Amino acid sequence: MARATIVTVGNELLSGDVENTNGSWLGRRLAELGVEVTMIAVIADQIERVASFVREQAAAVDVVVVTGGLGGTPDDVTRESIAAAFGVAQVEVTDVAARLRERFAGDPEYAARWALLPEGSRPLEIPNGGAPGFAIENVYVLPGLPAEMEAMFETIADEVRDGAPIGTWRRTYRTTESRIVEVLEEVTARHPDVLVGSYPSFAGGVAEVEVVIKSGDPAALAAATAWLEPALASATSS
Repeated sequence: MARATIVTVGNELLSGDVENTNGSWLGRRLAELGVEVTMIAVIADQIERVASFVREQAAAVDVVVVTGGLGGTPDDVTRESIAAAFGVAQVEVTDVAARLRERFAGDPEYAARWALLPEGSRPLEIPNGGAPGFAIENVYVLPGLPAEMEAMFETIADEVRDGAPIGTWRRTYRTTESRIVEVLEEVTARHPDVLVGSYPSFAGGVAEVEVVIKSGDPAALAAATAWLEPALASATSS
């Protein structure tokens, strides 16, 4: 199974001024494509920090997806960062710059800055979008605006797809984790090819736990589910 790292760039994410919805959306979408996300990282708008992290992750996993920092203001440093990560210059992609100048005729030279992409990269564009994304080796760089990011990701989804979706089984039980911990430990030991998670909540005076298991192997997921459901039913009914 292919492995991926998601990198979201922006001081606004670190400060909590903006929710990291892109990271969550990409995590779900990559799982649907059969890709295991091993890390979601938030990096400040600092060229060397982004460059160093992306360089490290590009060597460690199969796919790196980067979002944010593609505009034209001083805090938009992702193009420069990815160029530094790969040790290449930024060059204007002539046809992309021409389309941007035409699309943003009110301020064409500002928009044309977005076409200064790392040398050797492949532009990624969507109709009516703003700044283009790009791909270089196994790194895909997308805009930060969620609607544009999601639309652009779909243009490269088939490139990163790696087999069957990661399957999920989930149920919510009116119980506490302490009452079902032994069941969770045993299913983890019996079925090492599935990921087991438990997420407690306590609202309105009612304790609940959502139990989630995931696997890219449908047979492994089915076997774990077949054992887990009756075991949890027994543990939560006593």
